Amino acid sequence: MSRIIVTTWGSLGDLHPMIALSLGLRDRGHDIVLATIETYRNKIKALGLQFHAIRPNLPEDPQLIKQMMDPQTGPKAVLKDIVLNSVRETYDDLMAIAKGADFLIAHEIVYAAPLVAEMLKLRWASCALAPAAFFSAYEPIVTSTHPALSKLHRLGPRVNRLAVNLAKLTTHSWGQPIYQLRKDLGLPPIQNPIVGSDKYSPHLVLALFSPLLGTPKPDWPLNVVTTGFTLYDGNPERTLPPALESFLASGEPPLIFTLGSAAVNTPGNFYAESIQAAITLNKRAVLLLGNNPPPNNLPASIFTCDYAPYSKIFPRACAIIHQGGVGTTAQALRAGRPTLVVPYSLDQPDNAARVQQLGTSRTLSRKQYSAARLMAELKILTEVPSYATRATEIKRIMQSEEGLSIAYKAIETQLKRRAPVT
Repeated sequence: MSRIIVTTWGSLGDLHPMIALSLGLRDRGHDIVLATIETYRNKIKALGLQFHAIRPNLPEDPQLIKQMMDPQTGPKAVLKDIVLNSVRETYDDLMAIAKGADFLIAHEIVYAAPLVAEMLKLRWASCALAPAAFFSAYEPIVTSTHPALSKLHRLGPRVNRLAVNLAKLTTHSWGQPIYQLRKDLGLPPIQNPIVGSDKYSPHLVLALFSPLLGTPKPDWPLNVVTTGFTLYDGNPERTLPPALESFLASGEPPLIFTLGSAAVNTPGNFYAESIQAAITLNKRAVLLLGNNPPPNNLPASIFTCDYAPYSKIFPRACAIIHQGGVGTTAQALRAGRPTLVVPYSLDQPDNAARVQQLGTSRTLSRKQYSAARLMAELKILTEVPSYATRATEIKRIMQSEEGLSIAYKAIETQLKRRAPVT
């Protein structure tokens, strides 16, 4: 039995793939500790997993949450102002449990993890949940801050490196807390912990997404294993709430509107415009509202609830309208239904572009989200047969992928090789 620390930070889209890994590794006989934010303590412990809290917790300030989901301010707010600003605390929290561990598996934005592994000479793996994490010059990366730079792709990697270099230049100063901490710990300096290879493990990099979204490029780390999605959506035996089940069974497949677990905290006009479009189109709809209050005086054709397991509800939609988080995107692809992606920030614009390229989806920018534009997009999405046909094809491909099995094999190969790292 090996003692493995699994650590992640962020939304449910960041947590669920690591839960899937943790549960599977535990079932294979390993001793697992899942280290993540305090918000998820009860969720993790209910699964029978060992939990350890790391800082910082998710912010509760509405203004900061709004900044996190803003296309221009989102990356800086999440990475610099929240995660990197607390890297010393995260380091202390991880170091408290990593001593004596056999292996460490870390989400790419747990920036303290590489320092812990170096200090303890611990073999480890880093995880990327979406292709945008690798910021390659060999494919168009659609960023929320400079989306037009993706058009450089047509000019080839030599020119496209300008976008990569711009990202490195922009984010270099964000890494100051890490540069200082590395100096204090007596570790050698690095160039950039955010864009580039410095944040990735020299032993194993797990790309926990489908090859349908992205395949290794010449400037990806050489030790990347593209596994396929590692999906978790709660107890597979869990059923939908009776009221929701009754609604779904009482008529035609509805439109399903969701903003995941992060963007839902700052929805703007998303739900109001969605309701107006569904009523005008005479379409049934389900709105997953999170903590937002349900609107008043809704017709019987629109059902609202805070949340429902995507794996249970998405396959019963006629189309899914969502924010483009990688976890939501994965569940929508696996459900085999056409999607309209309304990206907010971070990796969402890039995920939207990739599923649109697959032919399963269309994209509507957050600024353009109105009932009129939404209706026009939904008519195309539901009336042009190619979207549903392609979505079904992608579903079959995804169902044949073995993301968890491939990940287990790669991790256990590293465990067999483990020795003091010099």
